[in-house]
Amino acid sequence: MQIDATNKVLGRLASEIAKILQGKHKVNFRPERNSDEIVEVKNVDKMKITGKKLKTKVYYRHSGYPGGLKRITLEELFNKDPGEVLRRAVLGMLPKNKLRKRRIKRLRIIR
Repeated sequence: MQIDATNKVLGRLASEIAKILQGKHKVNFRPERNSDEIVEVKNVDKMKITGKKLKTKVYYRHSGYPGGLKRITLEELFNKDPGEVLRRAVLGMLPKNKLRKRRIKRLRIIR
């Protein structure tokens, strides 16, 4: 399935993609099964981000060493790689179980 992200809001687009990756749009949906649908998203750099999230939302990661907390704002990450912003949003909306890694691999972001 191919989705055009032009003028779509980040969160609404991510929830739509998460539903498709889980297979919830199909009649024969079973939560323990993995859907085989591949989602391709194009024009990710043209999607909308509402409110003050560009300045205030911060993504954190830790290297594992003392003082190793890294931070990046949504604006910096969006300018660097808009596809990563969408991937992280979809990843957060998928269930935290064994199928999560397999489902996110079926998300293709086309520039």
